[in-house]
Amino acid sequence: MPALLRSRRSHGLMRLATSAAGTISMIRLGGIVAALVLVADQVSKAFFLDFVAQHNPPVVAVTPFFNLVQVWNTGVSFGLFQEDSDLRSWTLIGVAVAVLVWLSIWLWRAQTRLVALGLGGIIGGAIGNIVDRVRFGAVFDFLDFHAFGWHWPAFNLADSTIVVGVGLLLIDGFRPNSSGT
Repeated sequence: MPALLRSRRSHGLMRLATSAAGTISMIRLGGIVAALVLVADQVSKAFFLDFVAQHNPPVVAVTPFFNLVQVWNTGVSFGLFQEDSDLRSWTLIGVAVAVLVWLSIWLWRAQTRLVALGLGGIIGGAIGNIVDRVRFGAVFDFLDFHAFGWHWPAFNLADSTIVVGVGLLLIDGFRPNSSGT
């Protein structure tokens, strides 16, 4: 009987160690993605801010349906809450930081690579936009897609990775339970 108890105890400890290693692996994956997104976002914004600013007006037609533009979004998604005040800006930063804490806890609990990738993209994009708000008081958007006189609101790489990250979370949510792949 003691051998059986020892076996069960060691099996439980092994499962705990495997679980901890899996958690660390997911945190590492999400953290790497977040860091890569943050760096790519800030580099792209610096490059295009300088590039577009050299043009007057600051619009560069790339294709018949795509422009590079200079848009400062002082609000949130799609330009909502555009009123300009320091209180609004710092409130948005505070809300974003609270959401980042919640997303980080979710990442810490992530069980699949898809969730870790999605959360890493969202976290990196959110941090990239927070950096803009702290540095400039607004988020720099420069990608402008349009067709038949209709323009989608301008956006940036951070916004794109947030949308892709949410898409990955949705895909994971609709997948049948798997073995943590």
